[in-house]
Amino acid sequence: MSTEITPADAVELTGSSVTYSPDHPAPVIEPPRARTKRTPRSSRTNFELYGWLFMRLSGVVLVVLVLGHLLIQLVLDGGVTKVGFAFVAGRWASPFWQGWDLVMLWLAMLHGGNGLRTVINDYAERPNTRIWLKTLLFTATAFTIVLGSLVIFTFDPNIR
Repeated sequence: MSTEITPADAVELTGSSVTYSPDHPAPVIEPPRARTKRTPRSSRTNFELYGWLFMRLSGVVLVVLVLGHLLIQLVLDGGVTKVGFAFVAGRWASPFWQGWDLVMLWLAMLHGGNGLRTVINDYAERPNTRIWLKTLLFTATAFTIVLGSLVIFTFDPNIR
């Protein structure tokens, strides 16, 4: 059996002058951020997978909530001209509408915050910049969720 390589055994990539053969194999590309024995156990989580799944699922739920909100509030209830303090007071007298708006607020803020976290991870090159931007993002997200939830639950229609 001959181990001599003929030109027919070599593979040339299209648009490239590199020829790979059994004697000259293609380089092996390691997967990005491959876990090794030196990788700390604390970083071996599936947080990014759960974040990715959350974005897909919350996006679908948000589409239903927002389109339902727009359809009911603006089309079926007479449009923007009817929206005022009394309209909101009447809506938030019902626990159903309080829950609807609360879920929409929480999902929208967490969905947007997770998206911005991903953008920060992708584009902030220096670790200190990344930490400060994420701290600012998490603070703003938490503040908006807490403030919005307080408004929904403590809304008083008899305010004077």
